[in-house]
Amino acid sequence: MVKPTAKFSFMEEYKTYKLSDLVDFQNGFAFKSTDFLCNGKYKIIRIKELKNGLVKFFEDTASVLSDPDEIMSKFLVNKGDVIFALTGDPVNKSNPNSWVGRVSLYTHNETAYLNQRTCKLTNYRGVVPKYLYYFFRHYENFYSLASKATGSANQANISTKTLGETNVELPSLKVQNKVVDIIYSLDSKIELNRRINDNLEQQAQALFKSWFVDFEPFKGEKFVESQLGMIPKGWKVGTLSDLLDIRYGKDHKKLNDGNIPVYGSGGIMRLADGILYNGESVLIPRKGTLNNVLYVNWPFWTVDTMFYSIEKVPNVAKYCHLLLSKLDLASMNSGSAVPSMTTDILNKIQVIVANQDVFSSFNECISSLYLKAKINLDENKRLSETRDLLLPKLMSGRLIIKDLHS
Repeated sequence: MVKPTAKFSFMEEYKTYKLSDLVDFQNGFAFKSTDFLCNGKYKIIRIKELKNGLVKFFEDTASVLSDPDEIMSKFLVNKGDVIFALTGDPVNKSNPNSWVGRVSLYTHNETAYLNQRTCKLTNYRGVVPKYLYYFFRHYENFYSLASKATGSANQANISTKTLGETNVELPSLKVQNKVVDIIYSLDSKIELNRRINDNLEQQAQALFKSWFVDFEPFKGEKFVESQLGMIPKGWKVGTLSDLLDIRYGKDHKKLNDGNIPVYGSGGIMRLADGILYNGESVLIPRKGTLNNVLYVNWPFWTVDTMFYSIEKVPNVAKYCHLLLSKLDLASMNSGSAVPSMTTDILNKIQVIVANQDVFSSFNECISSLYLKAKINLDENKRLSETRDLLLPKLMSGRLIIKDLHS
């Protein structure tokens, strides 16, 4: 685990500024949906791409082809830019990762465009950009900002005027930089582990393709016709319901805080004290981001926007996770306003059902990749806890930095 290495101490006066005294704001451009392409030159950062403090691109992230001219260049986003969501859920919703006013850091190397109802900070004056990012990542500051939003019970909005009137307490530039160095060292390791896990999943998908698409380990065997093409003799085509028992998540609001992850369709929402299931499971979104299929093998809870599953056949959870991850579940959407999935659609998905010994061998083949990913997830959990413990103390000036080594 990465440990902060700073040895300095600061107990100095913090000065209060309006955010508008420190930065300017650039709203995003109102692109038309007809402008969007699947594989354009420049990706579009919409509200949905602002996830867990970072900008995350998805398979369905929109893009455009046109190069920026003098007018459009101001809407470009570059690495290190700080971005706010000006529309989102109000604070009465249970998932802060979807709240209005959430802040994200752009960490990608490629340039992108900023879409409407988002804004970026520009023209910094006497403040370190990442310090402001971490200031608004601090839960109390974030909650205070989001609470100023206006709108309905289901959608809240905040203006750059309101954002600019927010009070920000700042130490000297020297202290700002050292605070950023400490927190960013933790975030950098977390991001590295995420990228390693992305690579591990790509390796697992490559093995899945080798075994169940190209059938490379079975080239010497006899093949027979099926609804899904040629498959090894003795295998069959079935449905997902042959392999998994798909179940609904449950309400989490009455759970107390704890250390058990509670999953919604966007990922972990909170940590609670209840266990809905303990074991290998494939989590499948019911509402929202339908392609965010997850694999877990630890105690968990899912809410009503996320299905969980129990194996009907031993050693098929990882196989089903990889299978569903490569399908475009979003294209099977049964909803209108909100993307939705049903058990009926999922249960009827056609799958190749191999022999039990094949499933067991494949599970053994890829288990080391999933184990490495779990180790990285556990480390990221510890790093995140350390960061979240340090952040409010560093932001308030209560922490003497040299004490971090004790």
